[in-house]
Amino acid sequence: MKKKWVLAAVSAMLLASGCAPALQNDDEVTQENGDETTAVIPTYQISENFYRTIVPFEPGKARGLVVSNLNTRHDIVEFETGLMRIAQENFSPESFFFQEGQVLEEGVVRSWLSRKYTDAQLKEQELTAEENLGLNPVDSGEGSVDERNERAPIYLAHIMEQDYLTKKEDNSLQLDGVVIGLALNSVHYYQKEAYGAQYEFTIPDEKIEEEGKKMAAQVASRLRSMDKTKNIPVTIALFQQAPQNSVTAGNFIAYTHLDAGDGEISDWKAIDEEYVLFPSSTAEENHREDSTYFANFKQDIETYFDNFNGVIGRGLYSGEELTGLKIEIPIQFYGKAEAIGFTQYVTGLVMEHFPAYIPVEVSITSTSGTEALIVKEANAEEPYVHIYE
Repeated sequence: MKKKWVLAAVSAMLLASGCAPALQNDDEVTQENGDETTAVIPTYQISENFYRTIVPFEPGKARGLVVSNLNTRHDIVEFETGLMRIAQENFSPESFFFQEGQVLEEGVVRSWLSRKYTDAQLKEQELTAEENLGLNPVDSGEGSVDERNERAPIYLAHIMEQDYLTKKEDNSLQLDGVVIGLALNSVHYYQKEAYGAQYEFTIPDEKIEEEGKKMAAQVASRLRSMDKTKNIPVTIALFQQAPQNSVTAGNFIAYTHLDAGDGEISDWKAIDEEYVLFPSSTAEENHREDSTYFANFKQDIETYFDNFNGVIGRGLYSGEELTGLKIEIPIQFYGKAEAIGFTQYVTGLVMEHFPAYIPVEVSITSTSGTEALIVKEANAEEPYVHIYE
């Protein structure tokens, strides 16, 4: 039986910047497969950089794996949101709707994340060749533990699927794009004995990219063999996650796109992105001007507030350009009036110290939680400020 989605245009109390295609109220649409159900697509986008999402939200088939497979919360956030940025290269937020991955089941993702088996291992575990789907390299069991892990580290940590749907003339929703993210380890962690010390092997950057592209070719081939994805556009992106002790997220390094008629990957586009911590020696050495902006901002705060505990910034660079800066300010307040006054002061410093072209987001927190949010969009004359009650 076909699955029906009854779409109603709804308004939300959100800042709307960016255009969205008009939808009529109470549109009834049909999506292939499943049971009849009712859904809502919001009329407004909170930004032209965000996709509208079908409501009620339908979790991805392998959603729960991301937390256990990635090293830090920064990686988890960047892997998902960065994949959406890449999706926009081929799937416009003006005409595509977002849905978490519904093609790859959790069992499929788990099997792809495993190691490849040797023939002897297959026989021992009573598995068939068709079940030998692991994308990570074979561990032959030969040599010392160190030798085995350095020879065949776990390259692939996680696979994320995002689906992009369009509304057709016959009032139906249709899957018209799939984006796959492959999260790759920069450091392989292993133990020599159960509950023993953890050891690590740093994987060279060129090896990470080389192995990632090999895996992407296999993923593309497998997607083309599936009914749902055999003839729709597919984007595959490689994400290099940061080490476990990193205070910044990893970054995407390359992506490829297959049009509807493409069966194999033909080329790759490099992505020159990097997250940088402020303050840090890396910021001072490689981005001296931006480091100075941040240092002056930090110094002005410290000069006037004795109970200030520090400020940390995480900047996203695309090439040499700072395309976004998120700042966290933890501080102990003794009253709401002080929090309001501090927020006003910080807002002035944001507008004073950072160039207009740099988007800045400041989160002011206390032991009670988030106290205020300051957002300055690129080239905006006025920031957006919200003080939480």
